[in-house]
Amino acid sequence: MNSHFYYLLIDLGCISVPLMASFYGSDKFIHHWSSFFKANIIVATIFIVWDIWFTKIGVWGFNPAYHLTLTIFGLPLEEILFFICIPYACVFTYFALRILLKRDPLRKINHLIIGIFMALGVIFSIVYYDKAYTFWTSITLTILCLFILKEKVNTSYMVLTYLIIFPFFILSNGILTGCCTPEPIVWYNNQENLGIRLGSIPIEDSLYGFVLIISNIILFEIFERKEKQALNCN
Repeated sequence: MNSHFYYLLIDLGCISVPLMASFYGSDKFIHHWSSFFKANIIVATIFIVWDIWFTKIGVWGFNPAYHLTLTIFGLPLEEILFFICIPYACVFTYFALRILLKRDPLRKINHLIIGIFMALGVIFSIVYYDKAYTFWTSITLTILCLFILKEKVNTSYMVLTYLIIFPFFILSNGILTGCCTPEPIVWYNNQENLGIRLGSIPIEDSLYGFVLIISNIILFEIFERKEKQALNCN
């Protein structure tokens, strides 16, 4: 197979099962696409701007042997699709968990976990201020956790979703960072991160993924409530 399709196949592999499952069930996820895409556009835009900046300054980059030739502001098309495909799979998982599980097994410790993530964000942003990926990921993580705690966001099922998705996130990012290819599809400048790897991915990806996943879910819930309120008013 032509290696230029590898990144695209990873994107499609991540979204394929959730997308197909979205058409099934009494409460089909396709009926909630409006809320998802409104949320996703906001989060994806922020992450894509961040991505463009980090690519430009050499924090990470992309191996042209493994993606299509079309690029947008220096990013491969597949990288932009990443910020749609991964969140789609995550928000669908959250949506499914809400239906399948009557009670969140982590409901009593959700905010404790959020507090731990915030503590990590604060510590890493202070200690590793000179490493761009570590610092900015930690800052965004801290801001997200502060918002959750200040606004008393109901994080029920959100942390559970992250934990369930995490092995798949590691797998997809592992493939991207070279665990299955002679060279990484996405490379990282270790001068800008801690140099600690989970398999082949920088440990910062676990925090970056948390922010990406939880932000999409929070905004999805906000737009869901607004749509329900609009329906009730009518």
